[in-house]
Amino acid sequence: MYKLPTIFMPKLKTKSSVKKRFKISAKGKVIMSQSGKRHGMIKRTNSQIRKQRGTTVMSKQDAKIVKLFMSYNLRG
Repeated sequence: MYKLPTIFMPKLKTKSSVKKRFKISAKGKVIMSQSGKRHGMIKRTNSQIRKQRGTTVMSKQDAKIVKLFMSYNLRG
């Protein structure tokens, strides 16, 4: 018997750092923590410190790249 070769898509390698740093919202947007709050907070203004609390939604262009690195079940 001649067996047809099976064609398959290779598995994608996911980035472990992406799993730890980003989350996907219910609508499929990428949520990330605010940037710029690791050090040097003394020279920042109080309003800047307040605005950098919590999380923010990533831009569409960057979210597209981040979703490629996510594992299949996290992509949304």
